[in-house]
Amino acid sequence: MVLLEPTPAPAVAVLPRVLRSLEERTLATGTHKITFFAMGTSCSVTFAAPTAAAERDFTYTVLRWVAAFEVKYSRFLPDSLIGRINAAAGSEWIAIDAETDRMFTLCDQLTFMTQGAFDPTALPLIQLWNWKAQPAIIPDDTAIAAARELVGWNKVQRQPDRVFLPEPGMALDLGGFGKEYAVDCVAQLATSFGIRSALIDFGQDVRALGHPPGKHAWHVGLEDPNHPGACWNSVAATDIAVATSGDYRRCFVKDGRRYGHILDPRTGQPVDNGCLSVTVIAPSCTMAGVLSTSAFIIGPRDGIRLIETCTGAEACILTAKGNYETRRFQTYVTQ
Repeated sequence: MVLLEPTPAPAVAVLPRVLRSLEERTLATGTHKITFFAMGTSCSVTFAAPTAAAERDFTYTVLRWVAAFEVKYSRFLPDSLIGRINAAAGSEWIAIDAETDRMFTLCDQLTFMTQGAFDPTALPLIQLWNWKAQPAIIPDDTAIAAARELVGWNKVQRQPDRVFLPEPGMALDLGGFGKEYAVDCVAQLATSFGIRSALIDFGQDVRALGHPPGKHAWHVGLEDPNHPGACWNSVAATDIAVATSGDYRRCFVKDGRRYGHILDPRTGQPVDNGCLSVTVIAPSCTMAGVLSTSAFIIGPRDGIRLIETCTGAEACILTAKGNYETRRFQTYVTQ
């Protein structure tokens, strides 16, 4: 996977909000921890900088970079690049830069790798299933079929410097890997500042660099889907990423049936295959996040097979009837 180089961009609309949410503290281990709210989630970076100046400069660079990333790629901001691409669906091409072209090339790779379980054009389906409506509304088959006609990454027309969504109503949503991608980019930033020890956690999508001072590894808790807020286990993380997907926090029940928030873009329906959560350990957070969500969508047996084809990836899939693990997942579990 090719990661974009962190490139500064105007972040006037978001940076003040990020700065207002910033909290900083020095931990007993000698590491410095910053927490802030961005990209719709709680973010934290715990790190040991070589100098006080590097600590200060890295902190501000992270905040500025994350704000710029959100301004550029959030579908919730009408003036973002994604907002403008979506607004122009069916009418005109939108110019893109080299880093966005690289990101879309990564979408090519991820869509192919997951056989369509990952699809950045699934926004029409996401908008159709409104989990926040009171009472919940279940879309009918006709509406689902119409939304599915607007979904398909292979429909997106691309050239190196521009992109076009050919049908009105088509829309992109990079939320399927955006946070994880940002985690990897912040890890690159840390390295550029000479930081070799860091734990980057954006909404429980995690990347570990090195280990905390005086310890052998960072410890990452794995949330119990049957008891949210508690952990069923933890993994020792050193130079790896950890991501978990599940729908146990965002779901609703209607007429005795449970509906989770993770959709299968190939069917237009919420996933209902017995999976409770999928945890993936991988070399990058992007890979871990896409694999965890894709495995959740395609089911435990096929999900494990998919993950086993990816070099350096290990996983545990929790279901109501038992657990599925790759061969080396237990080597990361803390004893």
